[in-house]
Amino acid sequence: MKVKDHSVSGKIFSLRYDEKRYMYFTEPKPIEQELPSYYQSEDYISHTDGARTLFEKLYQVVKNITLSRKQKLLKSYLGSKRSLLDIGSGTGDFLKYLQNNNWQVSGMEPNEQARSLSLKKGVQVKGSLKDVEDSFDSITMWHVLEHVYDLEEQINWLKEHLSKQGFLFVAVPNFESLDAKTYKEHWAAYDVPRHLYHFSQRSIQAIFKQHGLEVIGKHPMKFDAYYVSLLSEKYKHGKMNYLRAFLNGYRSNRSARKTGEYSSLIYVITHRKI
Repeated sequence: MKVKDHSVSGKIFSLRYDEKRYMYFTEPKPIEQELPSYYQSEDYISHTDGARTLFEKLYQVVKNITLSRKQKLLKSYLGSKRSLLDIGSGTGDFLKYLQNNNWQVSGMEPNEQARSLSLKKGVQVKGSLKDVEDSFDSITMWHVLEHVYDLEEQINWLKEHLSKQGFLFVAVPNFESLDAKTYKEHWAAYDVPRHLYHFSQRSIQAIFKQHGLEVIGKHPMKFDAYYVSLLSEKYKHGKMNYLRAFLNGYRSNRSARKTGEYSSLIYVITHRKI
């Protein structure tokens, strides 16, 4: 499949399917030093806290709603454990929310602008995982794994820094969802080349199993079907058709009730018991 970078460069990339891992890879893969240039856009909302348009305002409202839901999910697995690392922490809202609820939090965000916004909220985060040495009861990656440059190296790092009884929470888009199949090459969650990897449920299970980690839970992110459909409408038709996007998001979630193939899923992962 040929997919266009709609956000920054306008370049065309290919998605190559790996039959052993049930996933796609973005090709050509930009050299690591080039990647930051593909994030230089005021439209990259997770780095800007933008609220200029109706779409951005809706994004901020939904983001605030999901903060409490994420904490509730964490508590359901962690109980009283409260040490957490958020990788790709963006502008720090999730860490700030947890910090206000007496969590011991750490964060890592490579984007300087986003780190600056975090600091203004009273949240200090590292700029690289090389600066993080501790182990944690929980590590979260909310739509981050698809961005990392070296997937194998990243998962090895996660395994080493997750406590033996800890939980890893990984949220990624799912290309087997109905909205992905509806929009095809215009599906916004392909987001090339910022997304270097494109996952299915089978791929997440297979990749982490190779590293001695086990998926023990899956949870849908139902808002994502609407958010991604809105962006996909813009990419396919040149403007956001809110009604059509809502209908496609609704259909995707309704279909997923039977298939389990939601637009995005949170995977709960632990060390595999021997």
